[in-house]
Amino acid sequence: MVLFSVAGSLLVSAAQPDHSISPSREFVIYGADPKLRGAVSSLAEQTKSNLLALLRQRDGWKTPVIVNLQPQQANVPEIPLADLRFSQTGFGIKLQIDLTISRNVDVSLVERELLRAILLEMIYRNQPQISAGAVLVEPPDWLIDGVLALSPGRERAPLVEALANTDKPLSLERFLRQRPGVLDSTGRTLYRAYSFGFVQMLLDGKNGADRLVQYIDHLSDSSNDPIADLKAQFPLLADNAEGVWQLAVTRMKSVQTFRLLTFAESDRRLDDLSQIKVSEPNKPVKLVRLDQLALHKPATSEKMALDQVRRDLLFFVPQTNPVLRPIAREYQEIAALLVRGKRRGIAKRLARLEITREQLASRMSEIDDYMNWFEATQMRTGSGNFTGYLKAADQSQLPPRKRSDPLSIYVDALEDQFEN
Repeated sequence: MVLFSVAGSLLVSAAQPDHSISPSREFVIYGADPKLRGAVSSLAEQTKSNLLALLRQRDGWKTPVIVNLQPQQANVPEIPLADLRFSQTGFGIKLQIDLTISRNVDVSLVERELLRAILLEMIYRNQPQISAGAVLVEPPDWLIDGVLALSPGRERAPLVEALANTDKPLSLERFLRQRPGVLDSTGRTLYRAYSFGFVQMLLDGKNGADRLVQYIDHLSDSSNDPIADLKAQFPLLADNAEGVWQLAVTRMKSVQTFRLLTFAESDRRLDDLSQIKVSEPNKPVKLVRLDQLALHKPATSEKMALDQVRRDLLFFVPQTNPVLRPIAREYQEIAALLVRGKRRGIAKRLARLEITREQLASRMSEIDDYMNWFEATQMRTGSGNFTGYLKAADQSQLPPRKRSDPLSIYVDALEDQFEN
């Protein structure tokens, strides 16, 4: 019996294809080599971590996601690069992603399908008994695009530019019913910009993250009216959803102008944002620096102020001077970590950022001095930047004009008499 059991286990292990399991054990990756499977595992875990941080939730998955890596075949060109297949079984839903691996694999497409699978698992997590033939509801495209746009380190400048160039924004009804798959590249970028603004608007509402989690939980029994489903979970849309939406788009367009700030303007704005205004009932507003909040567990009022700074930094990053943009983005990540109560290593990161900013400010000052010297002594034609100053200096050296009013004439006559 022992020999039979050992032989049976050997046969099972021999029949089991090569696979890898992610650290959270939610993703099981088959095919390809261990290095590629590890890269896909890291991308899947990072995608899930970004979503959980945005929703302020802990990981509580129940259904694993199977990822099947297959090489590209020249004789079958119609195979999609990323295909998510989901169905119901007697024990719940089955999630499988088929990824076609090639030299020019689109990482953003892979990340999008991974996020879709993660959201599907969240939608049907508490519904193990699904009747055969039931239609499974997918997460809306605006939710996927909005979550991806709000991920740390994501470049949002093209989205801001696309939104700023629109004269009249789409109505909420039309936006929610759009199908991004049939849009061209320009329309697709604009759709991502609207999704970014819409998800940010929902999160900015009272208990926005918790309400978004509830909305995801109720997607399985959603209706054909997306606005009604949103109103049921988000009170800020209950009275005038269209007005709230138009106001949010207008605010985002006015705040996130595409004009890049200078280095000095960006540095001053970072100083202002690092001074956090904490307000408490029946108490005056107090200013607290970011490095001070990293030394202790923030109170509720301090978390609210930190969350506001995080949103301000989110709008500020696209305007920041390119030299300071990585630093501003890191400040945003630090504020998000402090809101979640994570303080490990934050003090060292802030100290390093301060040193880097001082070095950059010194170097930029030297560059400005050199450019001024070069224009004053080496350039044959001036740039016009100092025209106003030179004109004022020349006018200050001219003799003052005599006034011709009667009082001035009388004073001048007295002055001549005294001098004579």
